[in-house]
Amino acid sequence: MTATDVRPVGAAGGQTGFLGSLFTQVLIALLLGILIGVVAPDTAQGLKFFSDAFLKLISMVVAPIVFCVVVHGIASAGDLRKVGRVGVKALIYFEGMTTVALAFGLLLAMIFGPGHGMNIDVSKLDPKVLTNFADNAHKLQGGGLGGFILNIIPSTVFDAFSRNDVLQVLFFAIIFGISLALVGEPARPVVNFVDATSKVLFRAMGLIVRTAPLGVLGAVAFTVGKYGIGSLQQLVSLVLLFYVAVALFVIIALGFVMRLAGLSLFKFLRYLREELMIVLATASSDAVLPQIMRKLEAMGVKEEVVGLVIPTGYSFNLDAFSIYLTLAVAFIAQATNTPLAMSDLLLVLGVSLITSKGAHGVPGSAIVILAATLSAVPAIPAIGLVLVLSVDWFVGIARAVGNLTGNCVATVVVAAWENDLDLAKAKKVLDAGEAEEIELPA
Repeated sequence: MTATDVRPVGAAGGQTGFLGSLFTQVLIALLLGILIGVVAPDTAQGLKFFSDAFLKLISMVVAPIVFCVVVHGIASAGDLRKVGRVGVKALIYFEGMTTVALAFGLLLAMIFGPGHGMNIDVSKLDPKVLTNFADNAHKLQGGGLGGFILNIIPSTVFDAFSRNDVLQVLFFAIIFGISLALVGEPARPVVNFVDATSKVLFRAMGLIVRTAPLGVLGAVAFTVGKYGIGSLQQLVSLVLLFYVAVALFVIIALGFVMRLAGLSLFKFLRYLREELMIVLATASSDAVLPQIMRKLEAMGVKEEVVGLVIPTGYSFNLDAFSIYLTLAVAFIAQATNTPLAMSDLLLVLGVSLITSKGAHGVPGSAIVILAATLSAVPAIPAIGLVLVLSVDWFVGIARAVGNLTGNCVATVVVAAWENDLDLAKAKKVLDAGEAEEIELPA
């Protein structure tokens, strides 16, 4: 069996120097975007097409990559009981950590009260602003839990791919992968074809990622040019509290479970620094899906665990999003002087545990999920969502970074739980700060 070796994400064309690092290029693009946004805001807003083009390029290949990785991981595992065991452990971890994140956001909101003193009169808020979000929220609810489950099943396979619905693609991939494993040896050519296709897609993604600095430049320049450096003045307490909440959650909760796995969280974050920088600037974790998966494999996590946990986590393990969900709900209640009983708080937690699972791939996901949550909690006026619209982009940055970090940690923890983590190799790679090579399995 042969393997194809590719350089780490930070290298390009054989360059390994300071300027050859993707991290450095993204950082320069970020600073340049801020400068252009301040000096020439009108020109800066016109650069948004760079960011849009980059995200569309990423979106173009995400669904087929998820399909190929999941199918190959299941079909190659051989033992379907092992696949089921990894899946169950991942879901247990997801639900446990999501519950912690939801409670964490609610606790901080109760302690610091970011909405107290705003005294918003809901009758003066413009409901038209939320029309599209409310429509999407209604579609998302679709009959409660039953509607959510039905939404996981695609009308057709092609429809799931054409709409880039990762959750539906994942559902079909699991069925297809299990079917290949059950067929066995006669299906080996199909497994090999899927594997070869995934290699081609990863190469294509590698080419796309080299344009990340342009995407970052466009996104940052547009944001600063349109909203200005002082754009956080409105609702600044909510934004700052959310950033602190995500940082504390990552350091305390995720740091704790990483320590249980025998690894250092801070070394792990340093290892993923390039991908985290791209997500920080673009507010999209889809942009680094393939690189993250290969880096986790390169540090000693088995391929089948990575192939199952990461794509599933994109829909079921949204730690930072869960923090924001309960934090924002409590903020709206405080800002509108709406008293919350303990039963209301428990209802918020219970509903959020379900609605948070539909966030990935929904246009304006944060506002949509908030609307879906509040519609089930009648004590809080849903029109209060207007208050958080203006800062959604800024909190979206921390949401994306926190969600990605949580998914990467989840993969390592599940692998350690399943004894599918080469701990010695992982420590060596994290101590060095990068893998010597990222190996694509044949």
